[in-house]
Amino acid sequence: MTKKTNVTPQDKAAGKALARLQRDGGRAIWFAIALPLLSGGLLVWQASTLAHIIGQAIEGGETLPLLLPALGLVLALLTVRSGLSALGDWFGTLAAETIKRNLREALFSTLLARSPRDQNLPPSGAAVTAIVDQVEALDGYFARYLPASAQAALLPLVFGAIILPLDWVAGLLFLFSAPLIPAFMALVGWGAQAATDRQAQALTRLTGRFADRLRGLLTLKLFGREAAEIEGIVSASEALRRRTLSVLAIAFLSSAVLEFFAALGVAGVALYLGLTFIDYLHLRTSPLTLELALFLLLMAPEVYNPLRLLAAHYHDRASARAAIAEIERQLGELPHAATPLADVVPRGGRALGLALCDVTLRTPDGQRLVLDRICCHVAPGQHAALLGPSGQGKSTLLEAIAGLRSSAGEICLDGVGIKAWSEQDLRARTFLMTQKPKLLHASIAENIALARPGASRREIETAAERAGVARFAAALPAGLDTPIGEDGIGLSGGQAQRVALGRLFLRDAGLILLDEPTAHLDAELEAELIGSILDYARGRTLIIATHSLVVARRLDKAWRIAGQSLHPLALPQARKGVA
Repeated sequence: MTKKTNVTPQDKAAGKALARLQRDGGRAIWFAIALPLLSGGLLVWQASTLAHIIGQAIEGGETLPLLLPALGLVLALLTVRSGLSALGDWFGTLAAETIKRNLREALFSTLLARSPRDQNLPPSGAAVTAIVDQVEALDGYFARYLPASAQAALLPLVFGAIILPLDWVAGLLFLFSAPLIPAFMALVGWGAQAATDRQAQALTRLTGRFADRLRGLLTLKLFGREAAEIEGIVSASEALRRRTLSVLAIAFLSSAVLEFFAALGVAGVALYLGLTFIDYLHLRTSPLTLELALFLLLMAPEVYNPLRLLAAHYHDRASARAAIAEIERQLGELPHAATPLADVVPRGGRALGLALCDVTLRTPDGQRLVLDRICCHVAPGQHAALLGPSGQGKSTLLEAIAGLRSSAGEICLDGVGIKAWSEQDLRARTFLMTQKPKLLHASIAENIALARPGASRREIETAAERAGVARFAAALPAGLDTPIGEDGIGLSGGQAQRVALGRLFLRDAGLILLDEPTAHLDAELEAELIGSILDYARGRTLIIATHSLVVARRLDKAWRIAGQSLHPLALPQARKGVA
């Protein structure tokens, strides 16, 4: 049995969300609604004038020259109505594009504002589908359905009020037959809404599945599973195709239902007028003139036309509600406005002191304890190392210090709790390089320049030189302008690490957090880069998570993470600048 999804709380919430989004359309949405209504008012004038012309020509014997002014009026009304219709469509499209753009900006900025370590973040494929495809599904609702619903609500009543005093029989035929159309549309709409909801969810699952398989394509090929996954994708695509056709079938059914009742209504009026003219029916108190009969015949299809238009776009409403429900299912409640986001410009300032007091860290699901009530202190300008085997929590601790992971206890920067720092101030005064830094599909220079918007070419080249990038970039076809693939495709692991490290030298951070910055490097290059980092970090607070005792000995102090605890480590200090 089909579920009546149009009465669920989710559907009511979707309706409220659509009403709120409508405000983003501004004046354009009101013009899109008002202009077709004005065109409908002119239609009555046009039909009346045309009926008068034909009546006068046949019954009154008027000649063509005398009827030319009226014919010119009809042509003028046709032209004006065509212009109003085209202008209404344009305003509807403009309003829909404005609403979609604002919503996409709001969703995207809200998504970017969330921590990358948030365990509730949606899969990338689902997020892309919600922001691109599901938002696009709102187009028909605002561009076509809203104007059509306004016409269907007002124009038949206006036309009926005009016709009823002229001929009460025709007026009653319209008043009794017209409400049947929305009633049957609602019945069909229940099934349409359920089918559209299923189709939207299937599209999200298919997109997410395809994105995940694409990301793991290398692993699938290594284990010989590519054929099975291709077969699965094809099967899911075929299921989506069938669901889409099911939605279209219901949409066509709703239109067919409306056309049937509209045809019955027009046929009823035509039959009544024909029987009256041959004196078979005597329901009128005054004779039926040709002019009035023509006016009623011309208006008969127009009474139903707004309802027919509504039926043609009724599935846009179901699609929009399903899209809103799917967006909120994947990304949470719709934001009221875009979160103001701007590139964080590095902000100079003194070195930041760090203090950890009874800090406890758990895995994102809260099931496993990573670090338990650890305490330490790094004075402003000091350089410290975090040592320990992989999986003991070094990366997690650095991310917590940078405000990217939740923690219990107190993490203070310059004596101020990390939670009291604004996001922009924290990002402007700190620098974190993770073990797997993100590189984009862009040139090497553009990847380095992400660290500081507006950096000059000379500053980028200097940063590349200090990070050891210039050495291997000189052998590439376009030097620093050589494009690289997503996540550094085209570079070795060590080269990609150095490109990411180049961003450090464009920042003016008071606290520098580096996670295995010399991984994938040989001993000679490691010593050279650590020297460059220490030289740059002079007067700044530096914390490096590393496996290398050689690196740790070049810093002021060191701790080892073991058994969920942090232990001070005494190492013979190497002379700064000496491996």
